[in-house]
Amino acid sequence: MILDINKYPILSLVEYPKDLRLLSQDKLPKLCKELRQYLLNSVSRSSGHFASGLGVIELTVALHYIYNTPFDSLIWDVGHQAYPHKILTGRRDRITTIRQKGGLHSFPWREESEYDILSVGHSSTSISAGLGIAVAAKREGKNRRTVCVIGDGALTAGMALEAINHAGAIKVDILIVLNDNEMSISKNVGALRNHLVHLFSNKIYYSLHKSSQKCFSSLTQIKKIVKRTEKYKKEIVTPSSLFEELGFNYIGPVDGHDVKCLINILKKIRNFKNPQLLHIITKKGKGYTPAEKDPIKWHAVPKFDLTSGILPKKIDELPTYSKIFGDWLCENALYNHKMIAITPAMCEGSGMVRFSKEYTQQYFDVAIAEQHAVTFASGLAISGYKPVVAIYSTFLQRAYDQVIHDIALQKLPVMFAIDRAGIVGGDGQTHQGAFDISFLRCIPNMIIMTPSDENEFRQMLHTGYHYQYGPTAVRYPKGTGTGVILLPLKILPIGKGVVRRRGKKIAILNFGTLMHNALITAELLNATLVDMRFVKPLDEDLVIRLVATHDSLVTLEENVIIGGAGSGVNELLMLKRKIVPVLNLGLPDTFIPQGTQIESLHDVQLDAEGIMNQIKNWL
Repeated sequence: MILDINKYPILSLVEYPKDLRLLSQDKLPKLCKELRQYLLNSVSRSSGHFASGLGVIELTVALHYIYNTPFDSLIWDVGHQAYPHKILTGRRDRITTIRQKGGLHSFPWREESEYDILSVGHSSTSISAGLGIAVAAKREGKNRRTVCVIGDGALTAGMALEAINHAGAIKVDILIVLNDNEMSISKNVGALRNHLVHLFSNKIYYSLHKSSQKCFSSLTQIKKIVKRTEKYKKEIVTPSSLFEELGFNYIGPVDGHDVKCLINILKKIRNFKNPQLLHIITKKGKGYTPAEKDPIKWHAVPKFDLTSGILPKKIDELPTYSKIFGDWLCENALYNHKMIAITPAMCEGSGMVRFSKEYTQQYFDVAIAEQHAVTFASGLAISGYKPVVAIYSTFLQRAYDQVIHDIALQKLPVMFAIDRAGIVGGDGQTHQGAFDISFLRCIPNMIIMTPSDENEFRQMLHTGYHYQYGPTAVRYPKGTGTGVILLPLKILPIGKGVVRRRGKKIAILNFGTLMHNALITAELLNATLVDMRFVKPLDEDLVIRLVATHDSLVTLEENVIIGGAGSGVNELLMLKRKIVPVLNLGLPDTFIPQGTQIESLHDVQLDAEGIMNQIKNWL
């Protein structure tokens, strides 16, 4: 599906940034209008991240117009907003393939284009990487520039603030563009965000803001504004004082949707030395009214009708695991007032919207701060509360030391609800929940549960919540279950599996929601099928009994094979000196690219057909 580029007379002339720089500045507003419409038409037909890209159209054009990319380095934080960047950097005609198998990557990706300086997908990495690139550029001595674009949401993460602290100290040539739209994926929270909101309501600061809107027509005017800022430091604390104390020259805030203004400012900034911070104000979803009104809903979208502005309804769809988790939270909070639910800025994604509204005193969104979320939970647990940390598998990676040092080492009863475990789909390599079993299984005192369906999921949440002797983790996939009946909650016996089907010769040990595929395989092969339930502790007695009554074992999990649940079975058999053939099935030793969950499971041979073929070939 290729859009008719002839409908966009100026954009049709721009395949790469070098073409963009040939245009006169007078044509750039029209280009921005065409680029925004092209993005609207493409994402409405292909699905993908939506509102973020609409908010940075003018900024993207201005940066590529002024900076000599890719000689100059342009780094996007997270990368949700990089679709316009992809369109202007040689990928215009392939943009409708984004997030699809074999298509463009969801985020900036080094293997895809020389204009993608840093592969991204997780928040708040841009300034740290950009600082390293800027230091190298200074040593190279070829006058390369480094620009990092980061949102005010991503600025809430400790890593971004650590990088700003370092950059201000070593005084290299780097520009940080703070894209302030009051949003990350969810509504932004935190003191820094509140501070900026307070400043915008201040009359004195508003006068400075209006002055900056004049686009700094001369260097003299910049100096005057800085002096005015100094004059009022005793009356208010401005962003200027905040960032200048950290070693930056602060410029702004300015209108991020005025492309000519941005170009005039960037022309002057490009000649400055030392760290610069340009603060721009944008609107997420700019140019499309439904997205402007509800940027959370329109952050990432399926295919939709652009004219009506209505997203397609999910007809007769089963509840997602995330919704089941959110409903369990609300059900549990009725009777457990010491339960505290914590999310690192993923309220909607983790199914916590209802809980956040009904149980405001038991809900904490700590912003994009996974490390803090975990250690914050440790403090609550020490004080006699029972924290539940709701976090995506791929984001839990960012808090690994805290899980070990601040939770497991101290045997604190914190439960981790690990969403998006296994294959996630269109977001690709950066978001696959492929590693959590492996990196958690080696931690002492950790209980790891892998539900096979929605009912088992609820029982494990209940079990993990009531476990008092250390941390627990329940990992569950993106998407819906199979529609099983949800039974009354009860505490499961720790470390005990259940035989779901009895067969001969082969025993399949299933860990998690591949159970349906495993059952099909077991029926065809007349194999025994076991829902192991617990990765740690393993049901050792059950495994040893299976060895005594079967010729071979097959382990199955939606996690990398290396160090995973199957490895735990292997270790047990070696320890007990039990000699039996074992086939470990799981995710391969590679980063799995984007594609639907069904496509990806087929490609890694974890659908029913693939599981059966792997077992047959092994036998």
